[in-house]
Amino acid sequence: MESMQRVMQRIAAIEQRFQHLTPAKPVRTDGFAAAMTKAQSSGGPVRTTAAGRQEIAAMVQAAARRHGVDANLALAVATAESDLQPQAVSSAGAKGVMQLMPDTAQALGVGNTFDPRENIDGGVRYLKQMLAAFDGDVVKAVAAYNAGPDAVRQHAGVPPFPETRAYVNRVLSLCG
Repeated sequence: MESMQRVMQRIAAIEQRFQHLTPAKPVRTDGFAAAMTKAQSSGGPVRTTAAGRQEIAAMVQAAARRHGVDANLALAVATAESDLQPQAVSSAGAKGVMQLMPDTAQALGVGNTFDPRENIDGGVRYLKQMLAAFDGDVVKAVAAYNAGPDAVRQHAGVPPFPETRAYVNRVLSLCG
């Protein structure tokens, strides 16, 4: 019981460290050319350290437990989405660790997509919604997280988009 209390205290301390985190400079996650442009204009992208990545991973796992989602799946989605980078921004406009689109973030009540705690909580809740929408089918839920639930319904499974198919394979491989 004591070790569980220590774990919970450590999680609370980690979450507290990220509570007031605000973005300095978003990091684009849409390819080499964008990364080079960003590096040339800003002196280099802001990257989370190994210790920071561990803290982000702990936040993802805690949110997954809170919302009843498999922690390995949630962590695999977060890793595939942003490599656990709180400042990540995609070419499509998805932001933060769980790469929430602005409309999705708004619908989930996420006010600051660059706040790791808010973003992760919203992303894990969205993943839970996708799992519920597809009766626990992890493959369809992961595909829906990437391509949207309508695309998965329209194609009666993983849509034939190369990006989505690669994404589903990556998440499943990260789940182990």
